[in-house]
Amino acid sequence: MVLVTGGTGLVGSHLLLKLTMNNTEVRALYRTEDKLAQVKKIFSYYADDAASLFAKIDWVQGDILDIPSLENAFESINNVYHCAAYISFNPSDFKKLERINREGTANIVNICIAKGIKKLCHVSTIGTIGRTISNNQADEETEWTRQNANPYAITKHLAEMEVWRGAQEELEVVIVNPGVILGPGFWNAGSGSFFKTAAKGYQYYPPGGSGFITINDVTNIMIALMNSGIYNERFILVAENLTYQEILKKIAISMDKKPPFKSLKFWQLNIGKFADKLRNLMTGSPRTITKNTIYGLKHPTTFNNEKIKNALNMEFEGLDEQVKFSSKLFISEHS
Repeated sequence: MVLVTGGTGLVGSHLLLKLTMNNTEVRALYRTEDKLAQVKKIFSYYADDAASLFAKIDWVQGDILDIPSLENAFESINNVYHCAAYISFNPSDFKKLERINREGTANIVNICIAKGIKKLCHVSTIGTIGRTISNNQADEETEWTRQNANPYAITKHLAEMEVWRGAQEELEVVIVNPGVILGPGFWNAGSGSFFKTAAKGYQYYPPGGSGFITINDVTNIMIALMNSGIYNERFILVAENLTYQEILKKIAISMDKKPPFKSLKFWQLNIGKFADKLRNLMTGSPRTITKNTIYGLKHPTTFNNEKIKNALNMEFEGLDEQVKFSSKLFISEHS
């Protein structure tokens, strides 16, 4: 049996769908009942028998910071997919980020070692891949530093260190570092914000860009790595390096909207940073523009995906079909 943490998030829910469709015996952690409805919705996007697939999952209520609940969840488990994380780019959230992302991962690693788990797949981020200072693409060996890194990336780097500690204690591990993951259902976070932005038909797009990949590729690669003889390796998961203008154009066209055509200036972003901080203080809304965010927009990095392509002898699927599929679902849920 395999265990999935973070089973109610974008990666976790789509991973659970794949595992159940493959008839893999699976257990998943959840924190609150209301989160399960999101997983059922994700399943319904892809399968007519969504309810029967959902019923295959052995759901266990727990938390990666709660050792007793983890002890129960790990009974009879052979492999673990660790997808759980807290995502925030607000510097004031650092302690919470550090506790969930680093300490929570340390708990997972410790129990994996104690229970004799065969293999652990840890979902990280390209935020822990070092930035290049030239036009060369970053790869898994590019040196990473905390300088100008956002708090989420810092704590995910610390989480990776916990995973490598587990590897030193003979736990087989693989780490995946996905770029921006394109997939449906989570419209208020991650790539969902691109669909919300495109739907509003804004004229402006942010400078810079990132690496992008479909949720289908991410979950297929994770399963393939866990079923392979590969271990103690990390892999960048990026299908294409795109500017934000390019990805917003793709999404806008798929929604029959006019693509953005004006680049935001950095002085506008700096004004937006202060407005964003004020809104956060007054309403508690998540921070979206910080000093580190602006630095990343000024110094975009492109990513090399050759390592995973060679390891699995694979090619990434194109982004366009996922964009069309997700756009269709977004429109149906917001019309």
